[in-house]
Amino acid sequence: MFVLSLLLVCTVMTFDFSLDYFQMFGLQRNFRVSVSDLEATYRSLQSQYHPDRAASLSDAEKRLALQAATQVNAAFQTLKSPVARARYLLSLSGVDTQEETNTAMPTDFLMQQMEWRESIAEARAGKQVDALEALSRELASEAAALVTMLAGLIDDKQDYERAAQAVRKLRFMEKLEHEVSDAIDAMLD
Repeated sequence: MFVLSLLLVCTVMTFDFSLDYFQMFGLQRNFRVSVSDLEATYRSLQSQYHPDRAASLSDAEKRLALQAATQVNAAFQTLKSPVARARYLLSLSGVDTQEETNTAMPTDFLMQQMEWRESIAEARAGKQVDALEALSRELASEAAALVTMLAGLIDDKQDYERAAQAVRKLRFMEKLEHEVSDAIDAMLD
């Protein structure tokens, strides 16, 4: 038992909080990541740094274990989400996506936004669940195309400004998808 406690203390004490999320997971700083590798590494790190394993340690070591587990969880949540992963990669390159302050979008995207919003309003007014589900599929397809584009912009071209705009588009599409989902839920209740 003493050896196990000593190993736990060494494990918790050697957690390097200065690593970025990619380093923590042993990954290259790329947008394209293997989700299965990411999940496997997460499970390994989570078992290694889980706070329950530190139950027999001192209060300071328990806090350190909790902080390590929290950092592992934050890294995993960030890296598994394409939008969060892109945002994080851009921030590591010194680029702010300006999601809250920069609402400038290309005219064609603004027009598409208006069409999607009108479609939501019409389907909601007509209680057309099928139309909302079709819109949800369309939004998912558009979002997938943007994610593919992000991979090229970040990994291949290092075009961070256009990547930041793609992140802003994806954020908008996520909000629209939530509206569609909420409308469907309201109709099914």
